[in-house]
Amino acid sequence: MAYFPKDSRDIGIDAGLIDWMRAIRREIHEHPELSFQEKRTSQFICEKLDELNIPYTNNIGGTGVLAYLGDREKTRGCVVLRADMDALPITENTGLPFSSKNPGVMHACGHDGHVAMLLGAASILKRRSIPGKVILLFQPAEEKGGGAERMLESDVLAEMDTIFAGHIDRHLDTGQIAAQPGLICAFTDEFSITIGGKGGHAAKPHETTDCIVVASLLVMSLQTLVSRETNPVFPSVVTVGKLSGGSAPNVIADRAMLEGTIRTTDPVGREKILNGLKRMVCAMEDLYEATASVQITPGYPPVINHETSAGIAMAAARQTVGDEGLIQLPHPSLGGEDFSFYLNRVPGCMVRFGAKNSDLQTAAAHSPGFDFDEGVLPVGAEFLARVALLALADINVKAQRHD
Repeated sequence: MAYFPKDSRDIGIDAGLIDWMRAIRREIHEHPELSFQEKRTSQFICEKLDELNIPYTNNIGGTGVLAYLGDREKTRGCVVLRADMDALPITENTGLPFSSKNPGVMHACGHDGHVAMLLGAASILKRRSIPGKVILLFQPAEEKGGGAERMLESDVLAEMDTIFAGHIDRHLDTGQIAAQPGLICAFTDEFSITIGGKGGHAAKPHETTDCIVVASLLVMSLQTLVSRETNPVFPSVVTVGKLSGGSAPNVIADRAMLEGTIRTTDPVGREKILNGLKRMVCAMEDLYEATASVQITPGYPPVINHETSAGIAMAAARQTVGDEGLIQLPHPSLGGEDFSFYLNRVPGCMVRFGAKNSDLQTAAAHSPGFDFDEGVLPVGAEFLARVALLALADINVKAQRHD
């Protein structure tokens, strides 16, 4: 059964639009593409914009698309609505009839739904009077590569006054929208550690420096960076996601490599963890007569919702799902989001759209079995349309006061 947001009729949500969005989501899900490779997806989006008779510019930042509604000359405010469109290097096992046809690539984070929602919002806004300019931003490479930074190179986005986006969340019920000011996503840094030593025969460890042992001890030691060296009131995580080394069961490895990520919510804590990581890696050389080096790759900045923009988003959420559907999350996510790059440029807000369904298997985002309740599609489309209209109204009121 289709899920209709509250009072959706007055803004143009009907069964036909829901079916249209569902078909879009499934088409994109069936043909996922990795970061900066979203050529088919981009072309498909342009075809749907043509259906709606909405002008656009494509090939922005590689495969990105910008579409335009309302006042093209921007004599009043400009609001940007963003959806990401890349997939992940995961082999799907959902068993869905529209499962990925691209081996080893899958929409496992809901970006297929984000695109469908934004196109749905485009359909809604196309039929309404818009008191300003709305830019629809279909962004490549959120998962890897920082597509937001590439999109910000476009002169068109220099016009934006504020920006909004939403992300599907399987932890929340369909019909719920989480919206609030402040920090909602973490710093995301990555590290790579290389350990070298003297290899040899497994039966003669005294003649070697066992890099697998050194790497294993380092994995355990790194956990104390969070448990004993950072302020516990600020969430943080150090995860080693990859450990490689060795070539045979009877050979002591002369090299090992660890790769991982650091997620922090406090700038002071972030620096302490980064410095502690370097200290521990250097200590391995003296402790175990190994060579050790670390490379740290800075990740996305944290997503910090602007207070005024969050207030507008909360109002749009109330209009969409009612007071009972608007919630606030007690803790920030330690996930990363390159939406943060936009917020470093202009005020804005990212919300989360509940998409939990008890009939679906329990599978986390970024896992082979991930799926979401498609009832979230009209919720997201209506919210995005409403937040654009409310934000433009707010900009115009403030402009009148200034005049």
